[in-house]
Amino acid sequence: MDGDCYSSSRSTEKRKQRQQQDKPYRGIRMRKWGKWVAEIREPNKRSRIWLGSYTSPVAAARAYDTAVFYLRGPSARLNFPDLLFEEDDDELRDVSAASIRKKATEVGARVDALQTADHASQSKSSRVSETPDLNEYPGPENSDED
Repeated sequence: MDGDCYSSSRSTEKRKQRQQQDKPYRGIRMRKWGKWVAEIREPNKRSRIWLGSYTSPVAAARAYDTAVFYLRGPSARLNFPDLLFEEDDDELRDVSAASIRKKATEVGARVDALQTADHASQSKSSRVSETPDLNEYPGPENSDED
């Protein structure tokens, strides 16, 4: 009987590890082709609010954080609790699915654009420093006449 408890706890640990690899953040999942999507269930309903499709898991997670904050308030479990800022109380009162979707997709798209631009600038700068200038004549230290 003790062996059964041990094997079930081991399988639970394996499942958690696999889940952490597949889903690094709460409320997101990865499509087969590599895009990250976010969605959230409406409270007391079976329907879901679609929050968008993003190139990075961080952008999808930020969209989810925005939506869950507007649905559940400051007590919500967030992926990035320090990055969410509280807006005007008037905006918090409007918690329709359409307004939540709009706010979440705005945040997700902004984060996605910033990360894409940052990634492009990093790859461009590394590519420039690594590629030699083919129009440059070799200097004495670069010659093959040793």
